[in-house]
Amino acid sequence: MAATVRRVERSAGGLATAAIARMDETLPWFRELPADQRSWVMLVAQAGVRSLVEWLRSGGGTASDTQEVSDDVFATAPRALARAISLQHTVALVKVTIDVAEEQVPELAAPGEEVALREAMLKFSREIAFAAARVYARAAESRGTWDARLQAMLVDALLRGDSSDVLASRAAALGWADAAPVAVAVGRSPGGELAAILHGFYRAARRLGVELVGGGHGDRLVLVIGGAPDPVVTVQKLLDGFGDGPVVVGPAVPSLDSATESARAALTGYRSAAAWPSAPRPVAADDLLPERALAGDPEARRTLRDSVYGALTRAGGELMETLDAFFAAGGVLESAARGLFVHPNTVRYRLKRIAEVTTFSPLNPRDAFALRIALTIGRLDPPNAVLPPSRATPRQP
Repeated sequence: MAATVRRVERSAGGLATAAIARMDETLPWFRELPADQRSWVMLVAQAGVRSLVEWLRSGGGTASDTQEVSDDVFATAPRALARAISLQHTVALVKVTIDVAEEQVPELAAPGEEVALREAMLKFSREIAFAAARVYARAAESRGTWDARLQAMLVDALLRGDSSDVLASRAAALGWADAAPVAVAVGRSPGGELAAILHGFYRAARRLGVELVGGGHGDRLVLVIGGAPDPVVTVQKLLDGFGDGPVVVGPAVPSLDSATESARAALTGYRSAAAWPSAPRPVAADDLLPERALAGDPEARRTLRDSVYGALTRAGGELMETLDAFFAAGGVLESAARGLFVHPNTVRYRLKRIAEVTTFSPLNPRDAFALRIALTIGRLDPPNAVLPPSRATPRQP
């Protein structure tokens, strides 16, 4: 096909120009591209025709030669082209270029070589399509690796308590919409490649319509969830992605800026969850306040001291006295009433008031345990002591 190759080579510039003109005519989105991106497409079209000439000269070459020639087509354009033009649009550009070339086969081919040239173009267009797929696959892998690194850095910044500016910049690079409320969940990793595990979470989050960023922290998974009205319910729907063991959800906060508090509560809750073997899965970090306090979490101690013991103190001495008598009587209401020399209904009323004031009911064994711990902490470390102000979120009823 020497004569045909020479004809194609002489017509290379015209073919590229005709292809660009056809793109401008048939593809509305192409007309709206900036001048620099249109020039990149022109470079690719010209490189495609040159590569076709080289490929025809070699008679099709070996498989490796064909891949090298087709890859050279996209090597002429900057890597930014893969980000500026989607794979779907690239396929449309390749199709237009091939259509234009096929229409000119009668003029390009030497007499008797029309069929051979058309078949060669079809084969070469297949290689160009594969080359385009490789370009976008490499771009996706690169972006995926970079995103995974950014996610790990964001999770690490949350756990370290970095400034809100650092959190905001890293979240913005990931496309985080900062939908309120924001909460952090911590659980054990199921094992395996972290990228594959997180990919499953991202797919589930898209189905649920929530924002999600995740990362690994030792053998633990840390998920930052945004836009979930009830984070615990949302994490319940994501449980399949975690390994065995407890899954703890930190308190909801207004935005990512304050998500460090949620992350710390979730982490300390995860470390102390073993002390409550029958804890639900997932469990709210606020439901683990007594275990967290016993494990040395200062935020849990402040919450129990200020929001429980402090609330009882402010409500009047009779509530505290009734609670002490109720515990001393082993949780028997009538015995507590006799010890206080009051009617049992009075004790019932006061116990109800305690539940309203503290959100913990003395009649519930789990809540009674939290109240005992709060009384102990409050008496050892009264709320009027000089201590940093509490930032913890009070337990919701």
